[in-house]
Amino acid sequence: MRLSVIRLLLVAALAAAPPAVWAAREEILRDRLVGTSASAAPGGGRQVTVLGSGDILVHPPTWQQAHADAVKTGRPGYDFDPIFAPIRPAVESADLAICHLEAPIGPGAPADFPRFRAPTDLAPAIKTAGYDTCSTASNHSLDQGEQGVYANLDALDAAGLSHTGTFRSSAAQATPTIYRVKGVKIGHLSWTMHFNGQTPPPDKPWLANRIDVPAIKKAAAATRKAGAQIIVLSAHWGTEMVHTPDGKQVHWAKELIADPNIDLIIGHHAHVVQPFEKVGGKWIAYGVGNTLARHDFPKDANREGVLAKFTFTEQSNRQWTVTRAEAIPIWLSLKPTIRVLDLARLPTVDRRRETYRAALDRISGYLDARGGINDGLHIVR
Repeated sequence: MRLSVIRLLLVAALAAAPPAVWAAREEILRDRLVGTSASAAPGGGRQVTVLGSGDILVHPPTWQQAHADAVKTGRPGYDFDPIFAPIRPAVESADLAICHLEAPIGPGAPADFPRFRAPTDLAPAIKTAGYDTCSTASNHSLDQGEQGVYANLDALDAAGLSHTGTFRSSAAQATPTIYRVKGVKIGHLSWTMHFNGQTPPPDKPWLANRIDVPAIKKAAAATRKAGAQIIVLSAHWGTEMVHTPDGKQVHWAKELIADPNIDLIIGHHAHVVQPFEKVGGKWIAYGVGNTLARHDFPKDANREGVLAKFTFTEQSNRQWTVTRAEAIPIWLSLKPTIRVLDLARLPTVDRRRETYRAALDRISGYLDARGGINDGLHIVR
């Protein structure tokens, strides 16, 4: 959903902050304003929906498709809008939609593995697709170095997208990211397990968040103290192309979801769909697969993904809990054009319908591998 953006300084939340934080006036809390208030649940409690999706990673066939789409309409550069168009209704249906931008966006020629760079035209297309913000901490965060981090944030800012996970300063990293959505304050954290062997400059460790459980808990506590009523953690973790969460992933997930300041975890990086699980009354989406990634060796598993949508309801004690968890299966169509398809919104007559049905069945199995359906997960078909 489109959200208007203003920046404001929360004096109460930052009263104890160091001077550097006070100086970073343009990087203080992002405040999202939508309507006047959250919708009401049948029982009377306010409700707000949060949607998170998987890796956006632009390979050569994808930027070639975007260029071809631009040529068709007579515009210069790259047009990614048609690629995302099929999932736009589902993304826009959420009150807050979070993309995961795995590789940086920046000026100049696009670049492929191992040091990705996506065209700047990608950012406005993500916004047009209905996203409000992006998590940016990933193994590719530092692909284009320090200046690549800044260029990526510049592109997102220019498109009207918020972001967290990579930063321009230590003050920005220390400042909680909170969105005001229909009157509800939603905090957002983004952390990754590594940077593919790269490291930030010694004097700039704040460029990107690397997973450290105590540090994540500290950031979550600061975000709660700054007024967040709901806190979502975006985690870039796991083993690539493996549907089963690995031991480190499960260990981190269980420790973090037990923290009272983390209400939901949405994972990515594996490039395949992994299970959803409810632990202690809170949801972990271990891996939501790809949103847009046309790998060199495409296979069914890395063409699949889900849009993870969670409805939070305010309880009588003013705490917010997930009362509905949904997974909307998506599929990357490669022919005749590259498009991200919403498998729940397909034409009733389509020659590839059996292919889509098989994908739905596989995705459902992966999601349920840790008892997600029994926990209440609704898979939209």
